Amino acid sequence: MGNLDMLHKRFFTAIITNMIELTSKQRKFFEKEAHSLSPVVIVGAAGVSEGVIKMVDETLGIHELIKVKFNEFKEDKRKLSEVIAEETNCVLVRLIGNVAIFYRPAEEEDKRRYPDIA
Repeated sequence: MGNLDMLHKRFFTAIITNMIELTSKQRKFFEKEAHSLSPVVIVGAAGVSEGVIKMVDETLGIHELIKVKFNEFKEDKRKLSEVIAEETNCVLVRLIGNVAIFYRPAEEEDKRRYPDIA
């Protein structure tokens, strides 16, 4: 994927995500859906590095709904979760303990797991 394609992808995803404001009912739905999920990204001693951002971005592209666990930087998890959400154009659904739940709809509508949410 070229740089221009990546910019288009980020722009398109940002538009979709910025249009999404989750209601409390939707947040509860995603919390319930994420309950059985294991964290797929761990924030460790390196913090929220470029590698963590890239991993979250790629994983959201595949799964739409993911968990990120904070093994380090627990006192800054709220701020760091907001940074992750902004950098990956996703929505921070909820922060429960040291685990953040993120959601970003698939770019193509027919591939969305939760089409009624967006």
